[in-house]
Amino acid sequence: MWFVKFVASSIGKKFVMAFTGLLLILFLCVHAAGNAIIFFGSEAFLTYAHALHAVPLVVVLFSSGLAVVLLAHICFGLYLFFENRTESDSRYAVSVRTVKYSLASKTMHWSGLFIFLFLIFHLAVFTFGGKDIPISTLVEERLGDFSFGIFYLISFAVLALHLSHGFWSMLQTFGVNHPRYNDLIHNLTYIVPLFFFVIFGGVTLYFLTGLGANF
Repeated sequence: MWFVKFVASSIGKKFVMAFTGLLLILFLCVHAAGNAIIFFGSEAFLTYAHALHAVPLVVVLFSSGLAVVLLAHICFGLYLFFENRTESDSRYAVSVRTVKYSLASKTMHWSGLFIFLFLIFHLAVFTFGGKDIPISTLVEERLGDFSFGIFYLISFAVLALHLSHGFWSMLQTFGVNHPRYNDLIHNLTYIVPLFFFVIFGGVTLYFLTGLGANF
């Protein structure tokens, strides 16, 4: 089957990584938009949360699909990581921008592992924990805690670091590489991670600094 052969190839694995990465970025966009509703007050956020879970079947299907995408991204990422360790030269190397010695590129596997562990913690706290507590109250209590809030800020910083290289890598895999647009692409590798850090980190700071005391 051509698809199996394609996925088994080096470029196929990189494409799967890029495609699943794109889907995860799109999820982050939706999640960031949902989190931003917090700034409009607890009532607006509760209305959004209830609407989001109004159709359980859709929630299950979406969550299952997201889990498959995430696991595929992790598995192919690990495979490529160990494969690259055994190859000193890559035929897929792109010479337009040198990222070999950037902090983000050198720590992709570690930042990815950190994000995965953070995700498990996040789900344990907000999805499976405190089921009898309104989500707005749970968010206010958890993010208002100093240790909890600082941990979340660090986690979002690691996410931004991971995205700074991952976003560029994804664009290169999709062939988005042209002298006319390289400056824009370079800027986007900082703008996109910063956008998510500002939204997610801003929500954390909103409660951590006490600005959300009347939430």
